[in-house]
Amino acid sequence: MGLTAPRTPTVLAVDAGNSKTDVAVVTAAGDVLATARGGGFRPPAVGVAAALDALAEPVARAFADAGVASVTQVSACLANADLPVEEERLAAALRERGWGASVEVRNDTFAILRAGVAEPRGVAVVCGAGINCVGMRPDGRTARFPAVGRISGDWGGGFGLAEEALWHAARAEDGRGGPTALARTLPAHFGLPSMYALIEALHLGHLGQDRRHELTPVLFATAADGDPVARSIVTRLAEEIAVMAAVALTRLDLLAEETPVLLGGGVLTAGHVQLDDAVRGLLAVRAPKAVPRVVTASPVLGAALLGLDRLGAGDAARQRVRRHWEPPAPPAA
Repeated sequence: MGLTAPRTPTVLAVDAGNSKTDVAVVTAAGDVLATARGGGFRPPAVGVAAALDALAEPVARAFADAGVASVTQVSACLANADLPVEEERLAAALRERGWGASVEVRNDTFAILRAGVAEPRGVAVVCGAGINCVGMRPDGRTARFPAVGRISGDWGGGFGLAEEALWHAARAEDGRGGPTALARTLPAHFGLPSMYALIEALHLGHLGQDRRHELTPVLFATAADGDPVARSIVTRLAEEIAVMAAVALTRLDLLAEETPVLLGGGVLTAGHVQLDDAVRGLLAVRAPKAVPRVVTASPVLGAALLGLDRLGAGDAARQRVRRHWEPPAPPAA
C-alpha cells in the first residue's frame, strides 16, 4: 500500500518513555489503523535529534501499516518533557519532521491521567523510576510540578527508594544507624555477603548503576516481612504521593469535588499492600473527595484520547479507541 495524505482526520499518538515507546495511528472515528513499538526516548542522554531519529523508526512502521504519510494531529506524551519550555522545544523539533499538520507535546504523565478518565478531568501520580504528578480540567487548566529531582523538591520513585534503602542499610552495618534487615536483604539480592561488598561492587562498577532499580522490590519485600526501617520508607513514599495529589487538586479547585486520582507507574501498579493501603488512608484525610484508582491501560491510549480531544471527537470515538487498549473486565464471580 502506498503512503498518502489522510482522507479523514487522524492522530499520531505517541507515548515515549525512558525504556520503550508506543505509537499508534488513530482516526477521528476512533479506529486504530496501526500500532508500533520502539526503544526508549532519552533526549538528555543522546540529544534531541538522535532521540527523534529513534522515534522515527516506529512512526515509519505505523505510517506504513496505516497507509498514510502524515496525520492531522500529533499527540506526543514524552518522558523528559518536564518543563513547558521543554515541551515547546520538542514540539518545534517534531514539527520539523513533518509528521502532522498540528503538534502537541505533553509530559508522559498526562498520558497516564487521560487514559484513566472519561473526560480530561482529574489528577495522576506516577511512580516508576521517578515520581511525578499532573492534573487537568476540561477547560484546559493544568497543575504540574517540575519533577526534575531533588532540586525541584522531589522524593521517591524507584531509584530514589533504592538509594534510601542503601543509605539505611550501609549505616546499619557500620554502626552509624539502627539495625535493619535491609543490611542483609539488599546485598543478598546480588549474591553478596555484606553491604560493604555491595558498596564496593557499585562504586567500582562491578554492578552497573542501572541495576540499582532491582533493589526497589527488595525494599518492599523487606517491608512486607515487618522490618521497621523498610516500612518507614514505604510510609514516607505514601505520604509524598498523597501530598502531591492533594496539592494538585487544590490548585485546580477540585479538592471539594469528587475527583479521580489515578495511580500509575511500576511502583504503584505492583500491588504493594502496605503502600496501597497507606496511600488510600492518607488521601482519605488530605482529600476526602478523591477517588483513587490504579491505571492499568496502556499510556498510549491516553495520548490517543488527548489527540481526539484536540480534534473534537465525540464520545463514540473515544469509547471505540478505549476498547482497543483497555484490558477486558474480569468475569463476574
